[in-house]
Parts: sequence; structure tokens; C-alpha cells
Amino acid sequence: MRLDGQRHWDEDEVVDVVVVGTGAGGAPLTAALARRGLSVVALEAGRNTEPGDHTPDEVLAPADINWMDDRISGGEVPTAFGPNNSGTGVGGSTLHWGAFTPRPSRHDLQLRTESGVGEDWPIDHDELTGYIEHVEHDVGVAGPEYYPWDPSRRYRMRPPARNASSDMMMRGTAALGITATDAPVGLTTEDRHQEHHGLRQACVSCGSCHQGCRNGAKVSMDTTYLPAAVAFGAEIRPEAFVHGIELDARGRVEAVVYHQGGRDHRQRTRSLVLAAGGVETPRLLLHTGLANSSGQVGRNFTAHGATQVWATFDESMRSYRGYPSSIITEDFVRPADADFAGGYLIQSLGVQPQTFATTLVRGGGLRGKALVDAMRDYPRMAGVGINAECLPSDRNRLELTDELDAHGVPRVRVTFSAGENEEAIERHAIRTMTAIVEAAGGTDVRVLARTAHTIGTARMGTEAGSSVVDRDGRSWDVPNLWVCDNSVFPSSVIANPALTIMALSLRTADRMLAEAPDGSGARGMAGAQA
Repeated sequence: MRLDGQRHWDEDEVVDVVVVGTGAGGAPLTAALARRGLSVVALEAGRNTEPGDHTPDEVLAPADINWMDDRISGGEVPTAFGPNNSGTGVGGSTLHWGAFTPRPSRHDLQLRTESGVGEDWPIDHDELTGYIEHVEHDVGVAGPEYYPWDPSRRYRMRPPARNASSDMMMRGTAALGITATDAPVGLTTEDRHQEHHGLRQACVSCGSCHQGCRNGAKVSMDTTYLPAAVAFGAEIRPEAFVHGIELDARGRVEAVVYHQGGRDHRQRTRSLVLAAGGVETPRLLLHTGLANSSGQVGRNFTAHGATQVWATFDESMRSYRGYPSSIITEDFVRPADADFAGGYLIQSLGVQPQTFATTLVRGGGLRGKALVDAMRDYPRMAGVGINAECLPSDRNRLELTDELDAHGVPRVRVTFSAGENEEAIERHAIRTMTAIVEAAGGTDVRVLARTAHTIGTARMGTEAGSSVVDRDGRSWDVPNLWVCDNSVFPSSVIANPALTIMALSLRTADRMLAEAPDGSGARGMAGAQA
């Protein structure tokens, strides 16, 4: 995005807020605070790009938009990082996300109340939904005219065109009496003028969402909230890796230390917001020893169950074409025959060839000739996948290791194993998904195990002893330190997280504005667009 005309704040000047991270957690808040006249500096570890810089090449794209630094993964179900769930650059993970935007269910936020396990959210569902609707309006979310599980819901743009895998899922669910429809997605299906950015062209169904959108159709922070933030006076500093947080004598944040251009810099600030994601936010807190009186920083790591079921069809499917995940069913949010807590969503799948081959290796255990033979069927294969509940567990956690990165910061080890509840959900979902693809005419069914997203490592709560931040995202220990990303989720919820993260970002901005000493605090929504 264009940064040449942005305002610059001096490092010796005490800005109102420093935000670490420019993705779904950092960008909306940065825009909202700047719009109300606060001085805001956003620090981003990755580089700045324009949409036209992205490439659809699966080999080259990760170096452009994915966090590829080493992370150590352990446990019985080791988490795959890199292109699977980790973004970098101005725009964060929204540069590479799939733009699938279901809303969290009311049931998701009351998991413990309804099931006796997991955690409830300390936020009212109706309040959160209000912020979600605000985000959908700000960035442009497309969806069906009628949403079967929430008839009152309205989307302003028609859904994207269906591809062959979408038609397959609709055919299979219809045969089984399962309700399915076009999914809500974060992309423009018609040309849209995005204020402070310009034209975002309608989606051309190229299928390269995960490699970065080249025409701005997909919702990304560098074409939505961040241009607004710059227009309102915020400064974005790319290639700025934060590795230090300094406190004053009162125990409040007074400065942030970051590496940029071959040397360290120090930015003074009145408040700090960490929005670096479910891995880098707890990593920084553990490295600096802050906000961890509860011992919960890095604990409760959860990853959505994301198992896929693929089949081979007589006709050409070409799943690399079109928007990847354009069909959804919410019929299994709380299945009637469940022997588990929580539930799952099912979505249609499109995939690029290298990504599919990688999933066959990781999730299917294929190597050598078996992998080559499977890939020969790729043009005729289509599949469906889940996004499933994952209960927090003390054994699943992020910890620092003795190994240091190029900045002298310890690398992380993330340990993750599925529990009995996750295994029960997977069994139920595999039966359901297998029935769908077979009812649609698929044969040679393949089950590919995987997980997605990084959640819960600095969770919010109502008690300081069992959480890292309060219900507004404020640290219990450091009063001017806030966290605003997927690390604050008390439970994973079964909806993909980005839309909820953006909503929480606006909500946290509202809470910060309400306490602004100059009286600029807002009543109501902290709208980030003009």
C-alpha cells in the first residue's frame, strides 16, 4: 500500500498508541483510534507490498506474505505453520487468508454453560454481532440473499460464482437432506470503491486467494482499514521487528524497542496494543516477562479441527479455479446425535496443486509413487472440509526454547495433541463428509487430517488468576497494555477467526477511546471508515 504520504512521528515524541501488528487485530483498531485524533504508530515485522506485487505461484508466494521463520512444533498432532496459518507483511495474515467469513454462533460463546466443558466468552453475543456487522459494512462481505440459519441476516453483495467443487457439495448435501448455501465471504463480487484506497475490482475467480489477491477483491487490511488509518494520521512502519517493551517506575509501558534498517529503535508511547497473532504475541510477552502473573501466557493453545475428505469424480473438477470455499452448511453446529461438546462447519474446498500435494503428504501420509498416483487424479478431485471446535487443554501450549532467531529472541515450541472431544468430533465429521462426497458421485475417498489457525494463547476472562487480559483486552498486570488478536479467544469457536478478530479490534478501540484523557472517547461504535 502507499505509505509515501503518511504522517511521521518522531521516536522521541510520546505517541498515544503503538500497535504491534497490522493484520485483522491491529488494522481496524489503528484506523479507529487515528480517526478520533489519537497519534498512532503501527509496527509491522513484514515488508510493505502493493496488491500487484503478489504472485499466484505457490512456490514463490510464501516468501512474500507468509511467516517462514522457524517454529518448533510438537505433540501428537504437530501444528503446521508457514502458509498453513501464518502471515506477515503490511496487512498481516489477511494477505494470505481464505476470506471465509462465517459468524460465531451464540452457542460457541456459551460453550461451558451449555456443555460443562471448555470456556464461555465474557462478551455478549449480541454485542459482538453488532461489531461484526460493522466490520462487514466497512470491508465488504458477500453472501446469499437468504441465510437459512439466521434469516434476519443481510449481505450487501451477491455471493461469488460457484465452481465445480461447490456444485458437488450442493449436490451431495441435497441428496442427504442437509441444508447448504452460498457462504459469506470477504471479497467483492462487484467493483467497489473503498474509501481512502480506491477501486477494489470484482473477484475474477482466479483461485489464488492464499497467494495474495492481485486486484484487491479479497478483503485485506492493506486495501481497507490501513489506508483509512494512514488518511487519519497514523504511521505504519514496515520491516520493524519488536523485541522489547520498557516499563516506567509505575509499571506502565513507556516505550517499545524494535529492529529496523539494521539497528534498534525506541518509540515512546502512552499505550501499547499487541496484535501480532496467536504465536508472536505470547512469544513477545514471554520474552519480555510481562503480563503473566496468571501463568497463562502461551497456555491453552487451540487449533481448529480442519480435516478434509476428497473424492474422485468422473467429470473434470479443476478445483484450482474459482473462489475456494463458496458453500457452507451450519447444520452441524450442534448435531443432535453428538457424543461431544461443540460442533463444526462444513465448507466446499478448492485448492492449488502444490498445497494439495502437501496435504496428501502431511494429512494422508502419502509418499513416492502413491503420492504421484494420487496427484494424477487431481484434475478430477473435489472435497469438503470442516472447521471444528477445539477445547483448551493445559498440555497444549506455546513455550520459549533455547534456540535464538536472528534478532536474539528465543524461538517457540508449540505442543498440540487432540483430546477425546476433538477425536469424537472428527469421527462424526468424517462420516458426514464421506456421505456428502459419495452422494455427489465421488469414489476413491481420501481422508486428510489437518488443523488450522492459532488461538487462545493470551486469553481473556473475568478473573486475573485464570486469564491474561480482561473482557476488553486489557492486561490485568500492565494497565496500558492491551492485546487484540486471536490469542485472546477463550475458546476456539467453530467459525473461522478473522471476522471475529476484526470485530474485537473495533470493540477494544471503543474501550480505549472511552478512557482517552483528552475527552475524545466515543460513545458507541468506533467506526474506522469515514
